[in-house]
Amino acid sequence: MKLASVESKGREILAVQFDDQHLIDLSAAIHALAPHAQFDSMLGLIEGGDEGLDLARRAYETAHRASSQVERIPMASVAWYAPVRNPGKIVCLALNNSANKDRIIHGPTHPATFIKPASALIGHGHAIECKFFYGRTHPEPELAVVIGKVAKGVSAANAHHHVIGYTIHNDITSPTMRGEDTFHYRAIHPRPGDPEATDYADTWVSYPGRYKCADTFACMGPWLVTADEIADPNNLAVQCRHRHKLITEDNTANLVHKIPDVIAFISGYMTLRPGDIISMGTALRPSGNVGAVQNIDLNKLGGPISVTIEGIGTLVNEVVRG
Repeated sequence: MKLASVESKGREILAVQFDDQHLIDLSAAIHALAPHAQFDSMLGLIEGGDEGLDLARRAYETAHRASSQVERIPMASVAWYAPVRNPGKIVCLALNNSANKDRIIHGPTHPATFIKPASALIGHGHAIECKFFYGRTHPEPELAVVIGKVAKGVSAANAHHHVIGYTIHNDITSPTMRGEDTFHYRAIHPRPGDPEATDYADTWVSYPGRYKCADTFACMGPWLVTADEIADPNNLAVQCRHRHKLITEDNTANLVHKIPDVIAFISGYMTLRPGDIISMGTALRPSGNVGAVQNIDLNKLGGPISVTIEGIGTLVNEVVRG
């Protein structure tokens, strides 16, 4: 199923794709099938676990069988939200594309992560805000994994049991703000063999605050595609377009750390809960003669910017500068 969180006629609803141009109100379809069930939001459905997802599938199939009696909602008439509106956390992977290999001077061999807040989320069709002091601001097209069950200390072999589906994330990034918020300082380390003494080491460090977490810097959607519809999430074509021109064409096969290993690694130190999102890292191989996504300065060039992932759909966002 292709699930979505949308606003229709002034009301937020949990929707499912009915055909190429229409949605139906999935919450209403579920209620018609099981009046006791109350799944009014994507997060509520996810928290319902296998029982909720099974009920949603049966409601969807029932609606298709009685298609003439079901109210169809034109996609063009709705406002799209991020599929999961209030995830507990958005865990993002840094430098997880094999194209980065030659650029990394020193770094970990395990997945490196940072967190984006839910307040940064916007949905399909909404505008990215680029304030003048943000400086250079560019897109980062990424596959996002939506957690369906609590994952704590899970193995890579069992990781897929904890995934409800996939969506698209455009991880908007401002290198200008990153540079402004980078410290060059002398880090203090205990001296090996002498617990009373300390040594100093020159260090550069920045934290993913403003440059990753500003409002509208997490474009997501339009769909949450359930895992049963994606045969191999580690082999999906990814495209990014700026003003309808292709700038990046890549594949999730080029991600260094794959989804099962990432879930196992993260859940080893941090509990993943239903509705949490893992963004797998940027698809960044340039297409043709275009340099890279880093060359697309949204603060100078504006939008629209779009990300397409095979089997999931296309996420489009305009840009508002000021």
